[in-house]
Amino acid sequence: MQVFRRLYSSLPEAAAVARTASTPRAVRLRRLRKRPVAPGQSDANPDGLTPTEHARFQRDLAKGELVGPTGAYLTEGEWLERLDSRRTRIRGTRAVTNEAGEAEVEVVGQRIYLPNVVFQLMRNFTPPGQPYNPYEATFRVPPSITKTDVRSYLQAVYGVKTTYIRTDNYMPKLNRIGQQMAKAYKRAVVGLVEPFYFPKATEDMNVGDREAREKWLEDTFQTKDRLNTMKSEMLRMSRKHSEGWRWRTATTAKRSNIVRLIAERRAQREQAILSVKERIRAARIDIEP
Repeated sequence: MQVFRRLYSSLPEAAAVARTASTPRAVRLRRLRKRPVAPGQSDANPDGLTPTEHARFQRDLAKGELVGPTGAYLTEGEWLERLDSRRTRIRGTRAVTNEAGEAEVEVVGQRIYLPNVVFQLMRNFTPPGQPYNPYEATFRVPPSITKTDVRSYLQAVYGVKTTYIRTDNYMPKLNRIGQQMAKAYKRAVVGLVEPFYFPKATEDMNVGDREAREKWLEDTFQTKDRLNTMKSEMLRMSRKHSEGWRWRTATTAKRSNIVRLIAERRAQREQAILSVKERIRAARIDIEP
């Protein structure tokens, strides 16, 4: 646990900036009115206290609870050091002593075997002109998943240590008749102890890296073969083997051509009806005395 505490007290500057950037927008705007913070900087003061910790320090100071061993009041740095010695930024773990008397780290939470939930790793939202934040990871999880579930899942399955988790719910979009076009989901923004860089998108790579990436995807997942198999299966399930099946060409594929063909066939039908009427009228004239 000493390693965890050292990570808390010596949080990298990039991680502190990431923590500031991921603060909810309403909280960030409220803090900016009191103390402006430039983009790409942390909102912590020179002693390392966040606005929340600074407010807590002021409350304890006003109540007279910050008297040190010497009888003097603790400074902000001393108070933060004492606070860090009692807590850890690595959530979901605790120090325990096993039967042999050795200290070890235990994951707090209930064991769940073979969880049937899907954690989809997404690319972090990066405003234009700002670098990618490697001390955060964004996941798309089911709405029923809580922060404790996210923390325990990442720690137990992948061994990922988290510092903070912020979640928000996204409701599904509805079409014109009120039907859901997609499922509701929850976005979880997770603070990381160790940096993680999301792989670049293929459109952001150079030509060599893009070709190597596509070759690796093809060798690993056979994307082209899977696509061709899907097309063949769809053709087999279609009307290809039925009577009268034919490909839709450019003549009948466009709406304008379809309307034109309908108009031509209607004109031909009306012309045929007129010709039949003329023949019937001529036959009646010949029959009459």
